[in-house]
Amino acid sequence: MQTRHIRALILHPLTFCLFIGGIVFFPLLLIVRPRHRTWGATADEARAPMPGDTELRRAFFQATRAITIKASTNAVWPWTAQMGCRRAGWYGFDQFDNDGIPSATSILPEFQDPRVGETIGEEGLTIRAVEPNRSLVLAFSHPTTVWVFKEGIWPKFGASSLSYLLHPLDADPTRLVVRMRFAAPLVSVPILWWPFFEIGDFLNARKQLTGIKWRAEGRGPVS
Repeated sequence: MQTRHIRALILHPLTFCLFIGGIVFFPLLLIVRPRHRTWGATADEARAPMPGDTELRRAFFQATRAITIKASTNAVWPWTAQMGCRRAGWYGFDQFDNDGIPSATSILPEFQDPRVGETIGEEGLTIRAVEPNRSLVLAFSHPTTVWVFKEGIWPKFGASSLSYLLHPLDADPTRLVVRMRFAAPLVSVPILWWPFFEIGDFLNARKQLTGIKWRAEGRGPVS
């Protein structure tokens, strides 16, 4: 049964294209990987432990990104607290992660009390820990996750944690550090598509961080 399932995935045209593309782009991924995995983060931030690290015992991928926001943690936290699909959105590529609904550009009072156990991502991201004005930890794991290709092309697999940590700096600025960890069977069809996911994750994370920054600073949107 499992063999037939894998064969069907490989023979699917889109799956086959992703499979070949993953092989072609993998060398490029290795070149750009050190930069995109730590975009905006210092060496100390990339090495330091963060809330949520214990959600996955073994992660084959970890990325730590950061940005400095010219606003206090009290001003940044509300934008972080209200994130989620069909909540305030993710301030990223809404057509992919928020059903095409534009992310909020104002504080939404109804989503300012995130609670442990709430599912806020359509792929199954669930709130695992909350420390107001300090940190938010999200995670999902197989087999409850149905990945982004709703047509069933991408099978259920893997586990991930996503942690947001706010550090106050001198004179009010805030350092927002985000860590994504991912685990999946290393011998599997989905792992061959990893180059696409990894690059997409970086582009979305960068857009999300800059999106939170301009919102908290009260500025216009950035690309």
